[in-house]
Amino acid sequence: MQNNSTRQCKTVVIGVSTGGVQALKLVLGGLPSDFPVPILVVAHIMPTADNGLAILLDAHCSLRVKEADDQETINAATVYLAPANYHLLVERDGRLALSIDPLVNFARPSVDVLFESAAEAFGASVIGIILTGAGCDGSNGLARIQQRGGITIVQDPADAEMDAMPGSALHLLKPDFVKPLKEIPGLLVTLVE
Repeated sequence: MQNNSTRQCKTVVIGVSTGGVQALKLVLGGLPSDFPVPILVVAHIMPTADNGLAILLDAHCSLRVKEADDQETINAATVYLAPANYHLLVERDGRLALSIDPLVNFARPSVDVLFESAAEAFGASVIGIILTGAGCDGSNGLARIQQRGGITIVQDPADAEMDAMPGSALHLLKPDFVKPLKEIPGLLVTLVE
């Protein structure tokens, strides 16, 4: 792993699928209200879902949680969720973009789409996290974050409600950290200090 003191984290990106509500409640709920960087999240949800996940998490967390808007500027201490049936991307100027491009890994929103765009926008200043889920979405994007010098974290598959997404990531790359959910909030606080 690279020396963290030589880079400043600009954003955290998280990908999650099956089991994601509880995982996000634990990870996001464990972060302080003054968390110094924005967090971007892709959760695999039904194409017809409303913003219920954002409302639920916002009520449970000390951070502000909202659905992302197209061309929105991202701010610290805020969690941005990909809306149902839209890919969430980060532009090179740091603004968010929503896309209805075709499904990637059978998903829209796709974790890979977010992670790859964040890697291009922020390079070594991004932290990527794969949590519980079915399928392999996010593995290629996490590998891209690692290639660009960012920090990679994978939930311990033994700790995940569904181990396929974390297992797929571990099959493709050797992340900087493999942790159970309960240890990820503290790790994030340490990494962004």
